[in-house]
Order: sequence, then C-alpha cells, then structure tokens
Amino acid sequence: MNRKIGTADSPVAGLLLAAGGGRRLGGRAKALLPAGPGGRPLVERAAGALRAAGCAPVHVVLGAAEEAVRAGARLPGCVPVSNPGWESGMGSSLRAGLASLEPTPAAAAVVLLVDQPGIGPAAVARLAAAHRERGAELAAATYDGVRGHPVLLGRRRWPEVAARAAGDRGARDVLADAARRGALTLVECGDVAAPDDVDTPADLPLLDAPRPGWH
Repeated sequence: MNRKIGTADSPVAGLLLAAGGGRRLGGRAKALLPAGPGGRPLVERAAGALRAAGCAPVHVVLGAAEEAVRAGARLPGCVPVSNPGWESGMGSSLRAGLASLEPTPAAAAVVLLVDQPGIGPAAVARLAAAHRERGAELAAATYDGVRGHPVLLGRRRWPEVAARAAGDRGARDVLADAARRGALTLVECGDVAAPDDVDTPADLPLLDAPRPGWH
C-alpha cells in the first residue's frame, strides 16, 4: 500500500491508552473516572480530543474494567482494542495499540494517555501538524521546554517502539535516543494544554478544571 509520508494529506491516527487500573486511586479504573459537566467517563474526553483534532482512525486500548467501559462510555467513531495484559504496564498497551493500527492506512499515530485531562485537541493537532507539515517521524509535546505527552510516532518507527516497550516504559527509550541524536521534533504546547496526571486522590480536582485548548 502506498502512503504519502509527511504531507498535508497524510492520515494521522489517534491512539488512546486507557487500560490503567488506577492502583494509587484505590483500584478505580482511570477510563471511568467522572470528568467535567455531567460526570461522563474520562475516556470520552480523551477520545474526543483525538477526534476533534482530526485524527482518524482513533483506537482506544482498554484493560481494567473493560466491560464496564464498553458498556458505559460513548465512543462514537472509535475502535476499542483489548489488552488482556494491561496489568504488566503501559508498554503492553502501546504494543497492542500499534498492532491494531497496522492494517489501517495511518502514516503516523498521536499517542495520548487517558489520565491527562488538561490535554485537548489543540495540543493533539500540533503534534499531527509536526508530521504533516514538517515530516516529523518522532515528536513530543513540551511544556515550558519539558518533554511530555502526547507523542507522535511515525509508522516506520512502530516496530522499534513495540520491540522496546516493556513494563511502564512505552516509547520513552526510543524518544530519548532520538533526542540525543537531534532526531526528535519538540512541539511546545504549554500555552494550550496542561500535562498534569490524575494518579492519586489529591489529583481528582483536575477532572473538573477548565479545559485549555478545546477551541
């Protein structure tokens, strides 16, 4: 299959990692945390950010409380992906997600974590644009110069990323190696997003905080 890499019409997929069990939240699956007006599941907000940024297709990797997420979350236009090995860490979810995208025409994927409610479509769109407009094969959002999520992975790098993803280390090692070689595109997003994670009960107020970058 021929794909145009790094052009305006390059299809950029969205890959949402939403399998975590929320161990430090007392075992509350992060995907189901109530967020924003109406208290809808957090997974809906994150998947909506990918869709609103123009990512297609959008695949959502599920693990903890998967049946409840499938039954209770509204994920129109998204493809749920099962990760039975989710307890081994984020690396297994990244591998499952990239494998699920292999049959699609996506030339790259923006990877978003479900537990960062302050990241909206504006940040995702900037990562996708780094590929479409600048030909980036590996890119990462930065916040006042500090590297974080989301990240963009060009299709040609998926095998390497999958091979090195283990435990809670997803694409970190591949991105770090690229940064040392000057081959990682950094995309400042601090003006449109906030990278804070919802990891502990003290972080729960982030679920109802204003959402930057949703315009």
